[in-house]
Amino acid sequence: MQLKDIADKIRVFRDERDWKQFHNPKDMAIAISIEASELLEHFLWKSPDEVEKRIRDKHEDIEDEIADIGIYLTELADNLGIDLLTAMQRKITKNEAKYPADQVRGSSKKYNEYHDDPPPTDR
Repeated sequence: MQLKDIADKIRVFRDERDWKQFHNPKDMAIAISIEASELLEHFLWKSPDEVEKRIRDKHEDIEDEIADIGIYLTELADNLGIDLLTAMQRKITKNEAKYPADQVRGSSKKYNEYHDDPPPTDR
């Protein structure tokens, strides 16, 4: 199934329920944030071992939260006339320029923090 097919299914689901009136950009962005928070609840205050157990024990619940985020994000992009896959590809290209692999490999620094460091010499 292609992203366009999913977007079509989401649109049909929404329109059969007359919900487009509620799905403005602000509320869709809020919904994405809320669903992301629900995903985070699965991991809050958990050690790495507890996180691994939670993933095993609550895999379908976690999957549902990720799906909710994906559904709302896909619909928001569709509503705004944004080709989500094209936007993601463009952003990856921007990130490749911001975070050159030979300069940031193994570092979690933000793009504006690593430019002062010399590139690693040991490989």
